[in-house]
Amino acid sequence: MHPMNVRIEPSWKEMLTGEFTQPYFIKLINYIRNAYSHFTIYPSAQNIFRAFELSSFTKTKVVILGQDPYHGAGQADGLAFSVPTGVAFPPSLHNIFIELRSDIGTPLPASGSLDRWAKQGVLLLNATLTVSACQAGSHQKQGWEVFTDAVIKTIAQHKTNVVFMLWGNFARKKEVLIDNQKHLILQSAHPSPLAAHKGFFGKNHFSKANAYLQATEQTAIQW
Repeated sequence: MHPMNVRIEPSWKEMLTGEFTQPYFIKLINYIRNAYSHFTIYPSAQNIFRAFELSSFTKTKVVILGQDPYHGAGQADGLAFSVPTGVAFPPSLHNIFIELRSDIGTPLPASGSLDRWAKQGVLLLNATLTVSACQAGSHQKQGWEVFTDAVIKTIAQHKTNVVFMLWGNFARKKEVLIDNQKHLILQSAHPSPLAAHKGFFGKNHFSKANAYLQATEQTAIQW
């Protein structure tokens, strides 16, 4: 994985190409390459940038920010909060689906895969794109956050009328990167069991996002 050969959809590559030559990114790629060759790391290497493959820069109209990939076997699929079809819903994802049902009536889906959202222009972005097995937060402060902050800034600066869903204290800190005159920022507690009852449930972010998208002449998301 040479830094310039990052598997990423062309419109993202064009917008982020400056990042791939930065010293921090080259150092990060070397760290990640070494980690994958010695340890069990999630998601699988070919899925690290999957969020950018399924949702192009051009099509992105909603950003949902997570923190780390899931660190259990078979869970992380490269999209924040998503798991492959057939894998049990982690608690945060289950709470997202419960809120979705109470907000817009969507029944609990059979699959925890959020590919269908990503393909409609929902960027499901983890701040850190890799993690060691069974070790939450193990790849923080290696450079991923610099890269994903650049992604958020790039979207905020070069697009208009994007919905940013910031769930939990970690995600809410990213508000400073976004101009709320140009975009809609929706904030809440995190959907995890520890926090969901303190202000994630009942926020109706999904219907609010669609109302905003339609008001700005964009297509609503089929959640």
